[in-house]
Amino acid sequence: MSTPSPVLRNFVAGAYTDTEDGVTAPVIDPSTGEIYAQAPVSSPRDVEKAVAAAESGFETWRDSTPAERQRALLRIADAIEARSEEIIAAEVRNTGKPVAATRAEEMGPLLDELRFFAGAARVLEGKSAGEYLRDHTSFVRREPIGVCAQITPWNYPMVMAVWKFAPALAAGNSVVLKPSDTTPVSTLLLAEIAGEFLPPGVLNVVCGDRDTGRALVTHPAPQFVSITGSTRAGMEVAAAAAPDLKRVHLELGGKAPVVVFDDVDIAATAEAIAGAGFFNAGQDCTAATRVLVHERIVGDFTAALAQAAKNTRAGAPSDPGAFFGPVNNANQLERVTGFLDRAPAHAEVAAGGHRIGDRGYFFEPTVVTGLRQRDEMIQDEIFGPVITVQTFTDEAEAVRCANDVRYGLSASVWTQNHGRAMRVSRRLNFGAVWINTHLPFVSEMPHGGYGHSGYGKDLSMYGFEEYTRIKHVMSFNG
Repeated sequence: MSTPSPVLRNFVAGAYTDTEDGVTAPVIDPSTGEIYAQAPVSSPRDVEKAVAAAESGFETWRDSTPAERQRALLRIADAIEARSEEIIAAEVRNTGKPVAATRAEEMGPLLDELRFFAGAARVLEGKSAGEYLRDHTSFVRREPIGVCAQITPWNYPMVMAVWKFAPALAAGNSVVLKPSDTTPVSTLLLAEIAGEFLPPGVLNVVCGDRDTGRALVTHPAPQFVSITGSTRAGMEVAAAAAPDLKRVHLELGGKAPVVVFDDVDIAATAEAIAGAGFFNAGQDCTAATRVLVHERIVGDFTAALAQAAKNTRAGAPSDPGAFFGPVNNANQLERVTGFLDRAPAHAEVAAGGHRIGDRGYFFEPTVVTGLRQRDEMIQDEIFGPVITVQTFTDEAEAVRCANDVRYGLSASVWTQNHGRAMRVSRRLNFGAVWINTHLPFVSEMPHGGYGHSGYGKDLSMYGFEEYTRIKHVMSFNG
């Protein structure tokens, strides 16, 4: 007789709570394809309870001082660090990521971001008070918005949760956060830990599907909505928020161009780009998956990139030699496979191209060459371990092809010519441009894109200020 899967619960008003009707959906381990838990599918009534808790929590939290908010976030960071192995284990089970990579590449930045926003709570800036009208003194207040609705994706569940709630709480807001229906586990654990240091209702997590997210976005109380997800999801959120004129922050898909000129160290550059393209199974909106190479070196570079792909291993979380794990779910595996199945006749698969085994959702590190600008794999986000290669003849063509997509999130330029790097980085229509590297983030610098990659910023003081509203106060001095 099989053991029943544990049932997760929403985190509302500082405690785990049951849903109204008890409807659940399976949580699947993507490295095995097996169900290991059941998560709530929250109804509009459950969302209402969470929002009501957040409204109540906001009334307390809005009056906290910056020092008090800083202290709470620092204590949350310390508590998460103390339980980091438990959180990593939850994240790995839910996503299939390698343990070592999750520990090294995600837990450290997560803690740094919490501590950055803890400090940011105390350094919000505004214009100095002054008499801009005779006998009247004006000043500007930056105030919290209120209840913030937040929706996070399945590619980086625990990191994206912190990207959302840390700046919101630092600014004095309360939060109702909905994680992806496939990856709720680590987010609930983070909320439990944070709840020890926050008033009840300040941070709430509701699990569920698209309907749950829609109920949260359309609820009249939240006046700020932030989502990290696909472009389709962002469009739906923006449309749902529009009738109530809610402020919306959209961090959506990407199709990052990686422009490689003919003066690079071919082997080293190919190795670095492979790492930035295959990390997290390519499930990163900034991944280095659309490579444009100067025609003089395209043959040698493609060979080096294909060899790097063949040297990269996908594997189970416990495999110490695995660079990445499975794609997140069966639908995503089908999506990635579909791109390869529909590849045009002029395309050539230089490495990989197939599913690995029949247990879990693993896909080979893949390199596809011979593609043209209008091909599906060039224009649409694959979100899997697939790197495409195109050629260009000169700087102008490289920039034209790089910009010729709907997305505008990130890009990189690889060259030893400083002037060229400056010219090309200025002309690339992307919110982040790396030079001779691709993928690093720091808490102090903003992240966000243009076009179908959305608008608004995460991280940095720019991201922090998005969680505030500006009020002009004028006093008559007569």
